[in-house]
Formats: sequence, structure tokens, C-alpha cells
Amino acid sequence: MADVLRFVADSLSTGPVALATVVSTSGSSPLPAGSAMAVTAEGDVVGSVSGGCVEAAVFDLAQEVLRGTAGPGLHRFGFADADAFEVGLTCGGALEVFVEAVRPAQRSRLDRLLLDVGEQRAVALATVTAHPDPAQVGLRVMLRPDGDAAGATADELRLLALVGDDARAMLGNGTTGSLTYGALGERLGDAIRVFVQTWVPAPRLIIVGAVDFSAALARVAKVLGYRVTLCDARPVFATPQRFPAADEVVVDWPHRYLRAEIEAGRTDGRTAVCVLTHDSKFDVPALEVALASGDVGYVGAMGSRRTHGDRVGRLRDAGVTDDALARLHSPIGLDLGARTPEETAVSIAAEIIASRYAGTGRPLAATGGDIHRPGGAVEAVEAVRAPARA
Repeated sequence: MADVLRFVADSLSTGPVALATVVSTSGSSPLPAGSAMAVTAEGDVVGSVSGGCVEAAVFDLAQEVLRGTAGPGLHRFGFADADAFEVGLTCGGALEVFVEAVRPAQRSRLDRLLLDVGEQRAVALATVTAHPDPAQVGLRVMLRPDGDAAGATADELRLLALVGDDARAMLGNGTTGSLTYGALGERLGDAIRVFVQTWVPAPRLIIVGAVDFSAALARVAKVLGYRVTLCDARPVFATPQRFPAADEVVVDWPHRYLRAEIEAGRTDGRTAVCVLTHDSKFDVPALEVALASGDVGYVGAMGSRRTHGDRVGRLRDAGVTDDALARLHSPIGLDLGARTPEETAVSIAAEIIASRYAGTGRPLAATGGDIHRPGGAVEAVEAVRAPARA
């Protein structure tokens, strides 16, 4: 969505721009919540809300908002009968889109938001998408983890008081979704709806070992949006020239580097550590540190089953518990029949994705139910709200 917002900000010099944002999805909807499309009065379009299914209808709604013949509001699109020429999602899912006009007076705030996003600072944007008072629909406020609300208007401060705790909890989890409240701001009810879009620093992938498989994995991980660190204690192998896709190449003992990053708070549940060295003097100390930390979401190690058995024995000798060993993905990757470094990198990346979103790793043809999981957003919102509702 950040690219769409940049287009909106840059286009405001010539007048208002319509912004359509997916605020909720269900079933096999093609794009997740937070996907967006911008439309100018001249008919220029950037972004997408459905991958093509309902773009034309959303374009028409955007033009109505720009002309002033419609106000900001929510619009639902669901499954269309195969024999009907109506707008709908042929994939069988459903989505809600909030369509509004962004006006030039909002340019400075958009610029501040985009600056935070560009500099990898965690930030959230909360937008009222439904409210008993129509004048409140479209009200938005920016939230940061430190609670800074400098320059907020009285209405924005009231919005912060309503959603601040919930929205910052979502920001801490890096999740995007809708919050609902009663007409008076009570926890139960849905008269008031607020969509919270979050931007957090890119998840980290720390690769241990300056080998060919590491170079391939770094390239695949960059495509997936990871910030990649390659760490190896051997300066002759650990060079930026050999690993151009890595954001940083660190020459240090991997266990020492990992411990320093964890203690400094630079890892979290989205962090993946992949140990690809095949050398116990590197592997075992690094895995011991990674498996002991609750701030590393995925830990994997490359090697044959014989290597894995030997490594587990060494880890047990080092005091690693069975519970910690249960977190270890080894041999690393999904069973894709991979042979080359590039194919192996895809196998490893697929397992990281499956681990992050609780995927099965099975062919979709062999599974049932929705193809697209909520991506954690719905569950995370409910987890945030559950303590307050209890």
C-alpha cells in the first residue's frame, strides 16, 4: 500500500485523489486486507483491490467520490453467479472496500507517514470506515509505538483514545485488520469500525555460512521482502561481492553475532535463522543460541539425516532441551525434490512461509477449505481484544 500512498501524495498537487482500500476479506479473496487502488480525476489508476475482478466497479465508485456525488463509505463485493453479468468475485470469496477522497490538505501527514515507512520505523494508520456520525467517516490518525500524538486534532485525539491500545498492539504484532466498537465506544458492538494498516520493519533472515546455497537463499529471501544478513567467521569467503543480494555481510563467529543481535532486541518472532555451514564448530554454537531465544521465529539447519542425528547429539550434550530441539527444522526445507542451490532455496523459503502462517506444506489440491488464510490479521485482532472482553 505504501507505493499507492506515495502516488496519492504526489498527485495531490493537482487536486483530490480517490483511494480504495480493502479492509476485510473472507473466503478465497485474491488480495489481502490493506491492498489499495488510487484513482485521479483524470482517470489514472495505480494499485489493485482484487487482481481484476471488481476493479471497474471500484473505479466507478472512486469517480463518484471525486465528483462529490457520493461520500466515503464501505462497499462489499461477493461471489457472482457464473451465468450473471454482475460485478463479483469469481473465486468465491468476498471483500469490503472503503472508498474515500484524499484531499491536498492531507499531503503533509501522508509525507510524514511515508517517511516513517521509508526509514523502516514502525507506524500504523487508523481510519474510521463506519460511524453513526457520518462526519466521522474517513477520519484517520497515525500511531507510533512511542505514543507520539503531536499535532493531533481534537477528533483525532478522541479516535486515539478509542483505538490506541488495540491499534498499538496490532502494530506490535505487525498485523493489519479492522476493529469494531459499539456506538458509545464500548468493546462489544460494530456500530463503529476502524481499519488499522500497519507498517513494520522488514522481517529478518540471518544466514549462517558463506556457501553457494546461502547466496541462492539470499536472492529468494529478498524477493519475499526479508532483510538478509550473511554471517561467517571466515573473511576470505564472507564478502559482499560473493553475496550481492544480502543487505549486510558480517564477519564474526555466528553464535557471538546472534547473541548480540538478540540481546540488542534486533530479532523478533518474524526472524528466521538458517544455518547452512555443515560444520559443527559453527553450527552447534549458533543453533544453541538461536534455539534458546524466544525472539527467533524459525530456526533451520542444512545437512543429511546422519548430520542431523550427530548435530542433535551435540546440541543435547551442550544442554539444549528437547522442547528447544522440537523447534529445529532439520533437515531444512520442504520435500520438493530440490537439487540445485536455487531449488533448495525455494524449498527453504517455502518452509519458512509455512512455519510463519501455519501452512501444511501439502499440495492445495490435496487440502480443503479456504485457499487464502487470513494471514494472521483476524486472529491477531481477536487476540488483542480478548483480554479486554474477558
